[in-house]
Amino acid sequence: MRIRLSSRALAACTAMVLVAVLGFMHFGAQADDNAKAKTGAPPRGPDAGVVELTDAQLGMISIGAASERPFPVQTEAVGNIDFNEDMAAQVFPPYQGRIVMLYAKIGDNVARGQPLLTIESPDLIQAESGLIAAAGVLDLTSRALDRAKQLYEVQGIAEKDLQQAVSDQQSAEGALKAARDAVAVFGKSQAQVDAMVKKRNIDPYLVVPSPIAGRVTARSAAPGDFVQPGNAPAPYSVADISRIWMNASVSESDMPGVRKGQRVQVAVMAFPGRAFDGEISTVGATVDPQLHRGLVRAEIEDPKHELLPGMFASFVILTGAPISAVAVPAEGIVRGGDGTMTVWLATDRHHFTKRTVKVGLQNAGYDQILEGVTAGAQIVTKGAIFLDVLAGGES
Repeated sequence: MRIRLSSRALAACTAMVLVAVLGFMHFGAQADDNAKAKTGAPPRGPDAGVVELTDAQLGMISIGAASERPFPVQTEAVGNIDFNEDMAAQVFPPYQGRIVMLYAKIGDNVARGQPLLTIESPDLIQAESGLIAAAGVLDLTSRALDRAKQLYEVQGIAEKDLQQAVSDQQSAEGALKAARDAVAVFGKSQAQVDAMVKKRNIDPYLVVPSPIAGRVTARSAAPGDFVQPGNAPAPYSVADISRIWMNASVSESDMPGVRKGQRVQVAVMAFPGRAFDGEISTVGATVDPQLHRGLVRAEIEDPKHELLPGMFASFVILTGAPISAVAVPAEGIVRGGDGTMTVWLATDRHHFTKRTVKVGLQNAGYDQILEGVTAGAQIVTKGAIFLDVLAGGES
């Protein structure tokens, strides 16, 4: 037997079914919210940029007001520590010879004029031989002149013979003076030269002193090595380390703000939390066309000799007057995968809304906010990434 329903009855049945489905969905959503409350998850909201936190979750974040702070206009760059090449010397012997003794080691501090090495020099031997020979000739011509004067007084020789003896003696005096100067060029004192002339003794050893005061930075010789002037490598390298260099690579866009004479503060990983004062001494005249960076060199004051060449360093140059602007702690800003920067506004103690901002300068753990937030706005200052994760989970 077939049962036929009127259109009105059919509509009534359909309405009853729809009410039942909606009631089931409401019950399921309520049960889901209750389950989230028990597990600590925020309830689902219609706006993915809004997050609601439970009392337990509020302990994961900190809330504060965006405030105005000064931001110095500065340029930052990285580089490395190096010796001051204007105060560094490659120490070569002035003449060739064989090394007899070395006096200083790498890392030793030496004074100007302090002996670094001694060589046995054939050139010095030749010069001293000429000195002794010139001294002998002067003695001979001096005695000959004395005899000529005595003979001339008794008319034993002609006047021209006396004049010849005088000329010979004067020539010998000039030759001896030249020989003394030739030996003195090797660093021998006048007292040492006098001793050679008196004792007719040759001293073949040439002492090579340090031309500047500083620290021995390299030693590439050993006793017995034959060395020559200008024949690299130099037996010793000495550098004045009271003021050293930092060579840095500065972005092309920052180069116009860098000038010679600007004060800088340098930080190195070896001394965290410390800053070394310096001054820009050189600004490069060209920019690398591939890297788009230019050379900037600063002279760093290091009176305690703590900085070592090769250390990685960074420096900050103040290029303008500080700017007062809205600031947010760095932990309150979240960088998205697409490069956008966001903060979380606290609409009340439990609800938070995501806001896109534009970030400018950075200083002392704070970021300058150019757009998106005004001073006094209540924001999440710590734990913003936690809210971002929750918001991402709801989307």
